Amino acid sequence: MSFAQVKISGVVVDEQNQSIPFANIVFVDSNTGTVSDENGKFYLESNKTYTKIEVSFIGYETKIVPIKSRDFNLTIILNEAASQLDEVFIYSGKVKKKGNPAIAILKKIWAKERENGIYLFDQYQYEKYEKLEFDMNNVDSAFMKKKLFKGMEFVFKNIDTSNITGKAFLPIFINESVYNSYGKNKDGKKLREDLVANKNSGFNSNQNVIAFIKDLYVDYNIYDSYIKIFDKSFVSPISKASGISTYNYVLTDSAFVDNKWCYNILYYPRRKSELTFKGDFWVNDTTFAVKEINMQATRSANINWVKDIYIEQEFNVLNDSVFLLKRDYMLSDFSLNKKDKSKGVYGRRTTMYKDYIFDEIKDPSFYSKEINVYDEKIYNKNDAFWSGNRQEKLNDNELGIYKMLDTLTTVPKFKKMYNAISILGSGYIEFNKFDFGSIYSTFGKNDVEGLRLRVGGRTYLGGNEPWRLQGYTAYGFDDDKFKYGVSGKWMLNPKSRFIIGAGNRRDVEQIGVSLTTTNDILGRSFASSSFFASGDNSKLTSINLSNFYMSIEPKHNLQFKIGASYRTLESASPETFNLDYWVDKQNDIRKSNIIQSEIDFSIKYTPDRKTIGYGVERNEVTDTYSTWFLNYSQGIKGVFDSDFDYQKLQFYYRQPILIGGFGRMFTTFEVGKTFGEVPLGLLNVVPGNQSYFTIENTYALLDYYEFVTDTYASLHIEHNFNGRFLSRVPLLRKLNLREIVGVKGVWGEISEKNLALNASNINYVAPTKGYYEYSVGIGNIFKVFRIDFSWRGNYLDMPTANKFAIKGAFGFHF
Repeated sequence: MSFAQVKISGVVVDEQNQSIPFANIVFVDSNTGTVSDENGKFYLESNKTYTKIEVSFIGYETKIVPIKSRDFNLTIILNEAASQLDEVFIYSGKVKKKGNPAIAILKKIWAKERENGIYLFDQYQYEKYEKLEFDMNNVDSAFMKKKLFKGMEFVFKNIDTSNITGKAFLPIFINESVYNSYGKNKDGKKLREDLVANKNSGFNSNQNVIAFIKDLYVDYNIYDSYIKIFDKSFVSPISKASGISTYNYVLTDSAFVDNKWCYNILYYPRRKSELTFKGDFWVNDTTFAVKEINMQATRSANINWVKDIYIEQEFNVLNDSVFLLKRDYMLSDFSLNKKDKSKGVYGRRTTMYKDYIFDEIKDPSFYSKEINVYDEKIYNKNDAFWSGNRQEKLNDNELGIYKMLDTLTTVPKFKKMYNAISILGSGYIEFNKFDFGSIYSTFGKNDVEGLRLRVGGRTYLGGNEPWRLQGYTAYGFDDDKFKYGVSGKWMLNPKSRFIIGAGNRRDVEQIGVSLTTTNDILGRSFASSSFFASGDNSKLTSINLSNFYMSIEPKHNLQFKIGASYRTLESASPETFNLDYWVDKQNDIRKSNIIQSEIDFSIKYTPDRKTIGYGVERNEVTDTYSTWFLNYSQGIKGVFDSDFDYQKLQFYYRQPILIGGFGRMFTTFEVGKTFGEVPLGLLNVVPGNQSYFTIENTYALLDYYEFVTDTYASLHIEHNFNGRFLSRVPLLRKLNLREIVGVKGVWGEISEKNLALNASNINYVAPTKGYYEYSVGIGNIFKVFRIDFSWRGNYLDMPTANKFAIKGAFGFHF
């Protein structure tokens, strides 16, 4: 039987239920008809009679499907054809590079790269709309009937189906932003983005959740050699540096796209388990600008907690030679494992661009100005504004999220679930305008205090508050003493972030675990309360620290800070450790406590750091930014019975470096010098690590106080290859292990005058020959654990020298 004037719709997927956009669909028994394809869904219309359609795609078996009248929502599954794929390899000479027309087109893309889009103009501007959405996926009837959702069934009214994966999903979060963007290409590239409006639904009051979501999606350029996604470097299919060695390319078609003749190039990775994509792109035949591209990450890629990544970009035609980015869409499927039926969360970002203006001359100072992103008007735009400024309208389900979540937050059961997740994420338990915590610091243990209990809290007014008070108290069962810390800060000017703060702390600390000192009242040393420590952990100091400071941020991420502090230091365990120094050595007069007044001035610069919120405390979006820190301290003798005059100068620099497909390197450099005569408590102690865990900026094979200096230079280098080499070992490939190598070194000296002042039971040894250690590690063990093997490079003949150590660390990383 055949039918006339029928309309057929559906989706073509592979055996893993992954969409196959742009599959070839033709009518059988009819030579007329139209086929359209949008986001992987196909639509068929014909005036002729026919009984079936033929569906095919490179690398898959061709399938002929019988058609019934008015068939809607068909799912056509194509099976991979190993023999056919082998034929593709043979057809293109195993996709030979020489003579391959697809590679010839690629070379023309590279030659024209800087002539496309905004790179043609000195100055440019446009309006950008960004929508971030998170959705629960694989929502089926069994899932909806779970007792967990009893009383919350109304949330499933907003359920939808993905055009790409075909899975049912439930929207749970939307963040919308509108920007005015301005840029220039000559005389130093600059980009200024003014946030005009921002709107949240879902977890809008939890800044930690929003910060996490913002960190997941960063801008990328397909013309770059590597595309950074989830802190990983994927090889771009347009990469000039690595594309040909990473991908196979096949020229498959040519056609008009928006009245422009374009070539279609299919690409797929040469090897498994690498950070690569598969997909295709259309490129114009005269300008050789990419018109459309889709990229789907291979499931074998060494990335955690992400099942699928799918990217689409569309470019608009301004004239015959200029193509501009019009729409950028990215979908990520977050899941505990990569099984197709596992439930997870979709993360979707849609970015749209319009109203491009070119060569409207602006003064260079214009690009340095910053708007007040802390202006509450940005976050309180009305519905009329959003209706007129969304470049892509929200569908009914997306619009329903705002109303649904307003209702959901009134349901007691949901409040309990949300609070439990919030506590695990932040470590604090919310009580109206007060947070109790951090719960992760409640228990501790060391050789002086024995079992240590700590309770604390902070004020919380909903986020973005101009002031905050916080404090804690602790008790040690062995020393039978209470400790405490309390501090407060107040932001007087939100635009310049002019903040004043003060506090006081009386506690037991391990002061020999950081070269770069800080007067942070509530900063706590891991060594003073570690459950898992090796060796003698009794070299602890009782500290009474008070400070007052003022800070200002005249430019984004550039902070100036000045403060004054008063502290007393004495041993927390005089029987095993002391900080004694000579007052009069000839008459055997020594002193065991230190009283010190100090003023300090610091400059901290963190370019590319992204934060969220505009209160006195903000949340960082990512920790992969560089840090420059310069500090000058002046000890003042006689003020409040202060004991010493000295000057201390310290510099700290930390730089993460993405090295294309070879992973990420972190380098940390510190240098400092203390001018004047000071005792042990005020010197620079090379930080040891007597725990069983890998801890950044410490030395794995040094004990506390093993090296003491007043002049030092330290360098730490650690490189994570992200499985670059282990992914090529057949038996290890599926484990997704990651190789980590590191080297740490420090040079230092101690002056004769400071040696003469020492009356403690610590023998000053400075690493004048330069101490170093090196390590090899394996990360991503069961996705959450790493283990490091460290070797001592020199100073092997010291009495207590540790020559080898094994340490581990837990963490969640993509």
